[in-house]
Amino acid sequence: MTPNATTNSTTSRQTLLRLESLVVAFGGLVAVSDVDLDVARGDRLAVLGPNGAGKTTLFNAIAGDITPTKGKVFIQGVDCSALPSRLRPQLGVARTYQKTRLFAGLTVEDNLYLAQTGKARRHLSLWRSWRDVELRERAREAAGEVWLDKELASEVGNLSHGQQRQLEVGMALVTKPDLIMLDEPASGLSRGERERLIELLENLPVETTLLLIEHDMDVALKVANSVVVMADGEKVASGSPDEIRNDPLVHAIYLGEQGAA
Repeated sequence: MTPNATTNSTTSRQTLLRLESLVVAFGGLVAVSDVDLDVARGDRLAVLGPNGAGKTTLFNAIAGDITPTKGKVFIQGVDCSALPSRLRPQLGVARTYQKTRLFAGLTVEDNLYLAQTGKARRHLSLWRSWRDVELRERAREAAGEVWLDKELASEVGNLSHGQQRQLEVGMALVTKPDLIMLDEPASGLSRGERERLIELLENLPVETTLLLIEHDMDVALKVANSVVVMADGEKVASGSPDEIRNDPLVHAIYLGEQGAA
């Protein structure tokens, strides 16, 4: 059942995502502590932090993989705090994972096709309908958007790691979401692959709304137009990429002088 949006006076018309005093605790360990966050349509927000800072837990609470201990998660005005992750696509949210979750034995086109059927809750059938033709056409378009149009017939298991990351972005884009969540998209990439991914993300349509978590500051500061830095489960800094790049506290955190390991 698709959740119905409820009226929330604190959620503006342009706000896609809002966190209100979000807390996630595992027993006595507080992984995310009282975090407020807003992502408006067209924003490209990066959440930065060293290992153990709480950014992955925050991300999973937004995605519905973890239920917050306290606080609220609103997506397009819908209180999603206790809703499972499977309902997020119906609210216009698509995400990638730090570890690739692709169908390695299928082709690039097949993966992009299946990504759409998941959102539409379609069941696979032996009979080909006009809707299937449409989804296949959209799959080919999405492959071009992530520079994989020459790899449509290639099995995913034969792609390089960088190309698999590009495909993951394509599988998020193909559903035409309102918000794309990227979970450490540069993880495990070589320098060349990382630069190609950065270029791809920078060249996405300006209306594309991104929320990404990253350990790699260079990647995040090139892709994002606003940045939040976390340490010990708390939001400790926020601002433009230039402001974060020149913030002494952020440098101290990344040098290990404070913040979580």
